[in-house]
Amino acid sequence: MPKNIRNRLIVIALLVAGSVFSLIPRDTTIRVRGPDGRMRDTTVRRIPLKQGLDLQGGIHLALEIDESRGPVADRAGALERALRVIRTRIDEFGVAEPLVQRVGDERIVVELPGLRDPARAKQIVQRSAFLEWRITDMQHQFRDALPQIDAALRRAGITLGGPARAPEALEQLLGGDTARGQQEPDTLGTGTPGPLTSLLVPGDVPGEFFVPEEEYPRVDSLIHLPEVQRLIPRGLELLWGAAPVSRGARAYRPLYAVERRPVITGEYLADAQAQIDPTFNQAIVTFQLTRAGGRIFSRATAQHIGDHMAIILDGRVEGTPPVIRSQIGQRGQIELANARLQDAQDLALVLRAGALPVPLVIVEERTVGPSLGRDSIEKGKRAAIIGALAVVLITAAYYRFAGLLAVVALSFYILFTLGGLAAFGATLTLPGLAGFILSIGMAVDANVLIFERIREELRQNKTVRMAVDAGFQHAMPAIVDSNLTTVLTALFLFQFGTGPVKGFAVTLTVGILASFVSAVFVTRTLFLIWIHNRPAAKELPI
Repeated sequence: MPKNIRNRLIVIALLVAGSVFSLIPRDTTIRVRGPDGRMRDTTVRRIPLKQGLDLQGGIHLALEIDESRGPVADRAGALERALRVIRTRIDEFGVAEPLVQRVGDERIVVELPGLRDPARAKQIVQRSAFLEWRITDMQHQFRDALPQIDAALRRAGITLGGPARAPEALEQLLGGDTARGQQEPDTLGTGTPGPLTSLLVPGDVPGEFFVPEEEYPRVDSLIHLPEVQRLIPRGLELLWGAAPVSRGARAYRPLYAVERRPVITGEYLADAQAQIDPTFNQAIVTFQLTRAGGRIFSRATAQHIGDHMAIILDGRVEGTPPVIRSQIGQRGQIELANARLQDAQDLALVLRAGALPVPLVIVEERTVGPSLGRDSIEKGKRAAIIGALAVVLITAAYYRFAGLLAVVALSFYILFTLGGLAAFGATLTLPGLAGFILSIGMAVDANVLIFERIREELRQNKTVRMAVDAGFQHAMPAIVDSNLTTVLTALFLFQFGTGPVKGFAVTLTVGILASFVSAVFVTRTLFLIWIHNRPAAKELPI
């Protein structure tokens, strides 16, 4: 056998071996959440060819920076930090083979295969998780300022029922109830009932108040009015509780007056774990601070023994602020009222991952069920098989023996494409299947160009060997041009596209490269072997 043919066969054998090796199922270690809520490494055996969301089901989220509260100075840096935080959260979430990547300069794409709970996924990804510990209003400064606040609201024309001569905007703000002369109960015992005091019920903790749940929107509107904000004592801030509470037969929303300056923030958090408190049988999150955080916390709590300290997450007070009975070091716990263990686990997860540097808003959301994915796979398989059979039959019937060689080369193309996708760790999506089927046609298209050129050379009475060499030589520029332009288009799709478009671009690119190798290299090798075995052949069945 000539050295040229032998070298070609060695190259083909290496490509086949590499493709087969890439497709061999192997053990893969992934992190999953155990029954106790802790993350564990587990080993699964699978083919390295991953399936996308549209094939196995899951959730797709696209997030951008939320600038509704004000512009963000360093958008690129903030997005990069947010990407790291989200990636850490998702890694601990226990989703197998998630995708978290930055797309362009303004968007983060999160794909969670196999996940069936969109609400939980959005909560994990979108939650800011900014944690603070603050002392409540131990001096009752807000309570003492309430008469002035009520007076300011009256001057603005606002009563319990609504403004006496309020503008239409305020009337809508307070629910449209503008009846005058209604008796306002003095719930705080200030001696003078007022528009705000009549809606507040004092709690047992300094700085704690309760608002009937049905009055929550109205009170929230009142405390954010400029007239009220100006009179809130300096150094204090009003924050709502995280969830309503029951007092007797009614539901109330807790409202807390807390110091603006935090004792410590979540940046000193070292670890957080969800547990069930055996005493009260409720979900809690135990936390541990860093050494530096422990020293700060220890000094601060030593100065505030006997005071109540609120635990604030994303601007909401979690549970009832406990009293500081002794100096606290690095360890503590967060009590979650009426929360499930899963809620505590999710909170511990986002606390460990850290706070988002900027708020994020979901701009695109897709959920694909597993049944739709299986149906897509079956239809994709059917389309690929029908398309391949049609190509095989037409090629073999039209080009006879040369068509059979093209069919053999096509089988190599399929192996090279799947092996290449597995080797590069590509994710196979439904558009990717479309790209794969499309590249089958393009693989045969290159053979068609070559065969037609060979036919032209044979019509000029050239020998079989000369016709084959000339056919490949003259068809090469057209094949290279067509494949190159297609690859360039696919690269643009990959660079500027998202999700399924990227999958189509990757599969199409790998398929084009594999088709070029199979059509130009493998097919010519088969021709050379046939010519070597029949040196005296006068005709080529083509």
